[in-house]
Amino acid sequence: MGAITRGIANNILGNGAVDGTDALTGTIPATNIGNPSLANLTTFPPSVDAGIPQVAGDPPAPSEGDVWYNTNTYKLRVRGLSAALGSWSSGGSLNTARANIAGMGTSTAALAVGGRSPAIANNEQYNGSAWTEVGDLNTARHSAAPSGTTTSALASGGETDTVYVSVTESWNGTSWTEVADLNTTRGEGGGAGADSTQALVFGGGPGNVTNTESWNGSSWTEVNDLNTGRIQSTLGLGKTYTAALAVGGRNPPTSYLANTENWNGTSWTEVNDLNTGRSTSAGQTGTNTSAIVAGGYTGTAYDVITENWNGTSWAEVGDLSTGRSGAGGAGSNASAAVVYGGFTPSTVTATEEWNAAASNLNVDLA
Repeated sequence: MGAITRGIANNILGNGAVDGTDALTGTIPATNIGNPSLANLTTFPPSVDAGIPQVAGDPPAPSEGDVWYNTNTYKLRVRGLSAALGSWSSGGSLNTARANIAGMGTSTAALAVGGRSPAIANNEQYNGSAWTEVGDLNTARHSAAPSGTTTSALASGGETDTVYVSVTESWNGTSWTEVADLNTTRGEGGGAGADSTQALVFGGGPGNVTNTESWNGSSWTEVNDLNTGRIQSTLGLGKTYTAALAVGGRNPPTSYLANTENWNGTSWTEVNDLNTGRSTSAGQTGTNTSAIVAGGYTGTAYDVITENWNGTSWAEVGDLSTGRSGAGGAGSNASAAVVYGGFTPSTVTATEEWNAAASNLNVDLA
């Protein structure tokens, strides 16, 4: 922008007197300039111009995160991504009605493992349109912590009709095999992980467990605890054991949580809360940077609310057709997911599929 020099008009002091110390010349200090923002600039110094291009309007094809200076409007702009506004549609029904399902996989390749109807060992696989019965668990249970895919997965802990268990079973795409038990017996905990060789289990009950355990393919190791103990958390938004979210849940007997915590592979950090506190929402529907949370129980209602996570905050998007808690869920990100089963308060077989296309936004920064 260059220096601004004084003339008679801008050599008047604040008290109305003329500044005679440097006649009618000199440079006005930057602190005396009323508008220090980046609006109405015509040129940038080279150090800024090298990183922020000047465009008469908007670039032809900006990518998410790109920043530029619009010389038509004299505004800094950034390319952002809106919430994935979408809708739910009906999918193929489960063969067995149940709730408190361990769900894992993607919207077109998912597992529904165990559940309460009462506690069952049933395992079903979804192909994007229909469910098929496949190999059952060795130990019938509900509320196991899920992790993995339809070809490589873990179901860890959970509850039978009478007790909490520490049993861990590994899925190879065909059958379940018992492997090393959890260190802390629990059910209704969260789970995350890409496959049967690495996983994370956190929270759960009885009580408000804060313990987190990491699986290396052969054994469980205690790692850093959650900040807030909880049961019935959304069952682990995260496809790796080094990046996950613990969302919502319940502090018995009546506190329904909106708390969200982010796991970075070492420790948990509190991040932005859900808009609606609730427990037993459908989990495994995304990652710690792009996810949705659907349904759950608020203490007074079986919830239809769906919220989108963009890596920073939650935004409400399209509601489920059927309010439910304890549903299974699967999905790779906030644009594609599937939710199945749950309490309405009766157990149901209904499956709903989420489809959304996030739209790009050009946002003014100043």
